[in-house]
Amino acid sequence: MKSAVETLSPTRAKLTVEVPFEELKPSLDAAYKKIAQQINVPGFRRGKVPPMVIDRQVGRGAVLDEAINDVLPKKYVAALEENSLSPLAQPEIEVTKFEDNEALEFTAEVDIRPEIELPSYEGLEASVDDVEISDEDVEEQVKALRERFATLVDVERPAVEDDFVVLDLRATQDGEVVDGAEVSGMSYQVGRGGMIDGLDEALTGMAAGEEKTFTTALVGGDLVGQEVEVQVKVTQVQQQELPEYDDEFAQLASEFDTIDELTADVRERLGRGKRLEQAAEARDAVLESLLEKVEVPLPESIVADELNARRQNIEQQLAFAGITMDKYLEDEGQTQEEFEADLDRRVRDAVAAQFLLDEIAKKEELGVDQNELSQHLVRRAQQSGQNPQEFANHMFEHNHIPELVQEILRGKALATIVETAVVKDASGNVVELTNLQPDGTIMEITEETGDDAATEETAEAPAEEESSKED
Repeated sequence: MKSAVETLSPTRAKLTVEVPFEELKPSLDAAYKKIAQQINVPGFRRGKVPPMVIDRQVGRGAVLDEAINDVLPKKYVAALEENSLSPLAQPEIEVTKFEDNEALEFTAEVDIRPEIELPSYEGLEASVDDVEISDEDVEEQVKALRERFATLVDVERPAVEDDFVVLDLRATQDGEVVDGAEVSGMSYQVGRGGMIDGLDEALTGMAAGEEKTFTTALVGGDLVGQEVEVQVKVTQVQQQELPEYDDEFAQLASEFDTIDELTADVRERLGRGKRLEQAAEARDAVLESLLEKVEVPLPESIVADELNARRQNIEQQLAFAGITMDKYLEDEGQTQEEFEADLDRRVRDAVAAQFLLDEIAKKEELGVDQNELSQHLVRRAQQSGQNPQEFANHMFEHNHIPELVQEILRGKALATIVETAVVKDASGNVVELTNLQPDGTIMEITEETGDDAATEETAEAPAEEESSKED
């Protein structure tokens, strides 16, 4: 077999392959055996029909076609290996020349992994926002905690926002009840949203015993986008009464004796969460800094596929939340064109980042062991709400393990560049990433022993300026 490669673009190549007829003979023999099992010829047992008889019965051309279909994928893969090409998608193959007893020639155009000249990725600089915990943040968390211990009390008045109502609801179209759109005795908080468009407006001002009908367009299900009549009846209006925020509540809701101790703990926990958010922002900022140092050619077919996948994912999430795309764009303050442009930019950055991290993983000779793969499988299963064993079985059965391995390698590559990066917050302080723990606490090195000792640093403590490193 002979092969030659023509570079059509930095991300697309054209292979021209010539296969001598002698190399087709194993595939021809296999084709004769396969066809012999499929036809009935008087005087011959099934599977024992000689090639000459098959040629007369079905034609030599059918045998040659079967042989070509068998040999093309094998020779295509061999040509990829011979020319050190890494395909990113299925090829476009065309047989350009073939006659019986003569060489087979075909071409294959395919998107390929671009060659990237890696820039220096040591000591990258990036900046992130300060970690700020406002009194409003603390109050919001305190309110959420009080709501967990709140009681509902019936009130003799129309419902207002944040009230709870017990309701019966039924949606119909042309007099027929919509499947799955009839509930009875359901508790619902007015203003929560995410159920039926227009429900909150209808409930506001309704008292116990009152009924109302309104028209709305469904945002999910088989009738998405179609208008239905919604009948809602309120049977109870309840007001949420929060417990007093005092020492007694602190003892009820926590391990602390006083409200001051509980408030300090809430603030500290918020600080931990903010640190983790800042660390994620730092990793993104470091990666963005690297992307600015290199131009990565992108295969348009890969970008298009990723764009479609992300767009569909967003639409599914909005439908699940009961929000239309128009409402989402209104809330985000974006036009459709701005949304598409922003999505396109983010997809291109993501695809470029993948190529870059793959190259870094290769250069650093990073690997993945069985324990790391198992842990990653469990995390991915938890993120998707699936049973870990069932998730793992699915990944193995559908050959998705190489993709998961690549995800782990990219994470390690990102950790490598973050390890030497210098990340500062808006106030000029170096962001501590070296000893940041998964719960948001900081592991400090004791001066006396030099050993690592886990200490939970409070949000008010000053940040130490140390070299940045991802945990």
